[in-house]
Amino acid sequence: MFMAEKVLKKIGIKTTSGKTRELGMIGFIIVISIFVQMRNPNFLTLENINDLVKNTAILSILAVGMMLVMITKGIDLSIGATLALAGMSASLMVSNNPSMSPIIAIGIGIAVGTLCGAVVGGLVSKGGIYPIIATLGMMNVYRGLTFKASGGKWVSAQQMSASFKGIATGSILGINNLIFIAIIIYIISYYFINHTRTGRKIYAVGSNPESAEVSGINNKRILFMVYTIMGALAGLAGVLWVSKFASAQGDTASGYELSVIAACVLGGVSSSGGSGTISGILIGSLLLGILNNALPLINVSTFWQNAIQGSIILIAIIVNTIVKRRVDKTNLSRRKI
Repeated sequence: MFMAEKVLKKIGIKTTSGKTRELGMIGFIIVISIFVQMRNPNFLTLENINDLVKNTAILSILAVGMMLVMITKGIDLSIGATLALAGMSASLMVSNNPSMSPIIAIGIGIAVGTLCGAVVGGLVSKGGIYPIIATLGMMNVYRGLTFKASGGKWVSAQQMSASFKGIATGSILGINNLIFIAIIIYIISYYFINHTRTGRKIYAVGSNPESAEVSGINNKRILFMVYTIMGALAGLAGVLWVSKFASAQGDTASGYELSVIAACVLGGVSSSGGSGTISGILIGSLLLGILNNALPLINVSTFWQNAIQGSIILIAIIVNTIVKRRVDKTNLSRRKI
């Protein structure tokens, strides 16, 4: 049993395992993969799988932060704009200073993202503004700042140094940098969520804020922290994004927050707060990555791809909800016996 579940039991909150849901999602991924492979033998090649995982890395990084926010019954609609602002800031600095170290560029992106997340966290925790309102408002603010900083222009590949573009194309220990960074973030996040006191407090605040407050947890501090973490990850993702696509634009990642939220929901993160696992959001991100990769391979029209993706996501959620309810009923019956 995770330590997060122990602290929830202490304050009178019961938790349910998400293992059944995750197994259902894995089964769904296997079925889709077999179907696509039958239509296009190139789908399960090593080269395509590597591209699929690499293209999913940024989404999976953002899903970690969104999961923390959603566990506390919140949502962050500003992450796409934060990503764009951080990526643009780093790109402009690199274009003006070609010899700048990629590490410094990443630091600039994280710093900008952290500041953006802290502003949102302050509005939600200190100002008492509903998360959807605060993040929707700041989304427009950050978009405006991005266009203002760039003067409405793009930062193209020719203006970026080779070392900056190498952030996304390079590798560590034979693993692409994007994938390597995502792995490190997931390892750290897993430990933080399941094996630290602060991680347990996040679940407690999302499950029962009143009980958490009574038990001595500073709810406002936790809320401020999760939005700040979300901002920092969005800032990191911004640098990785512009490095990967070798282009920084004012409308970069517009609407991308919806994909991140979808990955979390698919991974079993509850919009009502208090539940979510690292393994779950990893599976959810992988499913979205497979859909984005597979549909073009089987020659599905671009006009139908969004509709098909949405339908598959909805079906996956419905099927897993039905399975979870049946498991819960079975467990309840056993307890009564």
